[in-house]
Amino acid sequence: MIYLIAIALFVVACDSDSVVDPEPEPKPEEKESPPRNEHFVGPGYSDNYTSISSWAQRDQWNLANVHDPTIAKSGDYYYMYQTDASYGNAHDGHGHFPYRRSQDLVNWEFLGTAFETVPAWVKDSLNSKRAQMTPPLSPIDNPDYGYWAPCIRKVGNKYRFYYSIVVTNPIVGSSTETSWTERAFIGLAESDDLESNVWEDKGMVVCSVPDGLETYTRTNGNDWSGYFKFNAIDPSFIVTPEGEHWLIYGSWHSGIAAVQLDPETGKPFKLEELEDYGVRIAGRGNVATNRWQALEAPEIIYNEETGYYYLFLAYDELSVAYNTRVARSENITGPYYGINGANITNGDECWPMLTHPYKFSGSNGWVGISHCCIFRDTETGQWYFSSQGRLPEGVAGINASNAVMMGQVRAIEWTEDGWPVVMPERYAAVPQLELADDAMWGTYELITMNYEYQTQQTSTTFKLNSDGSVSGTMSGQWSLNTEEGILTIGNLKFIVRDGYDWETSPRKATLVLSGLTAQGQPMWGKKL
Repeated sequence: MIYLIAIALFVVACDSDSVVDPEPEPKPEEKESPPRNEHFVGPGYSDNYTSISSWAQRDQWNLANVHDPTIAKSGDYYYMYQTDASYGNAHDGHGHFPYRRSQDLVNWEFLGTAFETVPAWVKDSLNSKRAQMTPPLSPIDNPDYGYWAPCIRKVGNKYRFYYSIVVTNPIVGSSTETSWTERAFIGLAESDDLESNVWEDKGMVVCSVPDGLETYTRTNGNDWSGYFKFNAIDPSFIVTPEGEHWLIYGSWHSGIAAVQLDPETGKPFKLEELEDYGVRIAGRGNVATNRWQALEAPEIIYNEETGYYYLFLAYDELSVAYNTRVARSENITGPYYGINGANITNGDECWPMLTHPYKFSGSNGWVGISHCCIFRDTETGQWYFSSQGRLPEGVAGINASNAVMMGQVRAIEWTEDGWPVVMPERYAAVPQLELADDAMWGTYELITMNYEYQTQQTSTTFKLNSDGSVSGTMSGQWSLNTEEGILTIGNLKFIVRDGYDWETSPRKATLVLSGLTAQGQPMWGKKL
């Protein structure tokens, strides 16, 4: 009996050995990236500045309460000027066109306002033009003004400051439901030294002008067939390589215009003889019939390295949906074309898109990111994009959160085929270290921005593995051009730079990625 049990145990043991799986081969251990800028200390100011938003606390604002910025360098400082706008209208009663300065584009000192009062010529010009209308209209004794969207440029030894002043009274009556509001004016002031804040006003450059195709009355508040052909706001100024001076301006009313200026005066050669005050260089939709085109805030630069003029445009309404587009041309007056060959001068939809409402994980994200200024550090050659960003509507714990406007500065990089891309994280002066493959290993957030009206785009994650593979919401293989800082995943290319993760707590330096899809959608990423 004992003998039989022993045999049975031997058989069971043999059977058991025969079905045991062999030990799996150990996978190679996933390697970690070496530390990078680990001791960098970046800006710590809060994006929710409501607790210090009053005028009495303006010395703590830094980049709080910024809208429609324009930036120029004078001496050791960058100076930023802007539209009259602030949370709770804290600026009211303290002058116009707030400004601040910075030596590093990160820490900003609020200095006050550029103008104390509205220039007298605005009211005089307004009422002179009203008297010339058919039939003549009576003067407006106490106009209501808006102070919007300046543009500053250095011309020779002087700084030229083009500014917008809008008369917001209805042309007739008391309701904007039945009458268009009065015209807008672009004026010019000059200064020898921005530190002095001493400006010599030069008067009107251009104003909104009717072309006779529409009346100034409105059938109701949904009648958007504008009375003025070109709306004289949002100036941008450029000197061409040939030495020509041009003003680019416009908003919604029939598109974007360009008018040549006298280099000596900074004004049109024959102001009163201009036909429609310039030529249209960009529109949206049917430019022959559509007089309300949902684009504005032109900003124009010339990049001598590519040989193109770049026209940046703001699309849609400013509180949430604002997004930035760009087109380019070899000629200052166009035609301007998008990345897909579309003719933006004729009203085609403009691509690439460069900014859009977005949200990385762990944050409220930003909306209303447009009306940009584009400027270049002449010492380093680095281009920058600056605009406001707004917090989304309904952020818990913040009253009127969408009125929180934070100034934002981001680096611009250029794709291999000569299109600008905006880096996803705000500039923080993070040192740019040499790149190597091992710096890329790790997990990333990525936002590929579809165009969705008033909708924040959200992120997914993927991983760059040390064996060259990609996992997560992207797949395939990756490679890095270490000299140019270009990451390739399949047919997608990303520009890689050292940046700053503003959304994590605590904030830290990290790698950031920016690129474009073939259709011109921005792709923003950051390493976690």
